[in-house]
Amino acid sequence: MSALVEPGGRPAAPPAPAGWPAVLSMTLGVFSIVTTEILPIGLLTSIGASFAVSDGTAGLMMTMPGYLAAFSAPALTVATARVDRRVMLCALMFLLAAANFLAAAAPGYGAMLVSRVLVGVVIGGFWSIGAGLGGRLVPARSVRRATAVVFSAVPLGSVLGVPLGTLLGSLGGWRISFAVLGVLSVAVLAALALLLPPLPAERATGLDVLRGAVRGAGTRFALATTVLIVLAHFGAYTYVAPFLEQVTRVSAQSITVFLLAFGVAGIAGNFLAGAAVARRPHAAFGVAAGLIAVAALALPVLGRWEPGAVALLLVWGLGYGAVPVCSQAWFVRAVPHAPEAASVLFTASFQATLSTGALVGGVVVDRTSPPTVLVLGGATAAVMAALVAAHFRVAR
Repeated sequence: MSALVEPGGRPAAPPAPAGWPAVLSMTLGVFSIVTTEILPIGLLTSIGASFAVSDGTAGLMMTMPGYLAAFSAPALTVATARVDRRVMLCALMFLLAAANFLAAAAPGYGAMLVSRVLVGVVIGGFWSIGAGLGGRLVPARSVRRATAVVFSAVPLGSVLGVPLGTLLGSLGGWRISFAVLGVLSVAVLAALALLLPPLPAERATGLDVLRGAVRGAGTRFALATTVLIVLAHFGAYTYVAPFLEQVTRVSAQSITVFLLAFGVAGIAGNFLAGAAVARRPHAAFGVAAGLIAVAALALPVLGRWEPGAVALLLVWGLGYGAVPVCSQAWFVRAVPHAPEAASVLFTASFQATLSTGALVGGVVVDRTSPPTVLVLGGATAAVMAALVAAHFRVAR
């Protein structure tokens, strides 16, 4: 990081770390964003039925945010490179609240997609700007723990946000779920404004920095593995709810329990990966991909019965909970001198592939069946695990 300089040219003392309340406000921000992004997975069939569109077309609600996030991650980071990061995070949270309230009141499917476009802008900007701020909020000895806490909001969105949103949707209609998320976003906006300190930009992340970061061999490996595992996961998991309804034959209310099991395992995977990725990065990422492959490939066979479906979703959640931590860690290893550039590359690749996975999965599920999507997703995860193993052998 470059040293802060006062207007007269004298070096300024760095501000004291803001502490854990600021970290928790960031965690709540990520939780609200992740829940908003993936909530349509649990409400896919009910939203589709409300607007008279197919499951595959309803999957566009997952596709739109990701592509916009992939574009807005570098665009917003470069365009606002010298803007105080606290101001940017608060502005993005305001936009998220607006997107959720628009979704709750959407008169047609077109308006729903507009709200998802806004969500995509928020995802790209918030992740790229916020993921690398841990070192400015807590002392150096606590940075790794603070990063793990912020990333824990990803599986928490699955374990708490999506199941609760799905339950609310089954009880009072899916619009209620988005309205509640809008209120939560306003509360998070207030927390960020009160708890975050001023965060002036320390080093402008320009296009030259991003271009230099992409050229490295480590970055290319991080990109390849992230693309494969995210394609595998979201190409299949986006359509887990239709699978559970059509194949496992569970009720809409029971789907909440299945998603809850996935999320609980995801939290465990997140913290296990946080402890393992620093010591054994290849093993952590490879095992995560292997668990996703096993679960997705076995679900069409063993997922016909509820115990089998729950068990495999636990395995899947354990694997996917490790993915964001491992992927971000590989990008940071590849670009250690530019943490914000690493966050931009992580966010853009993750979100673009998320959307592609949901889009391809929607095409496949409309033409075949949910079990076919799971098999294809599992096979892609297996390819990614093989790539990590090959890279490990070369590295040795």
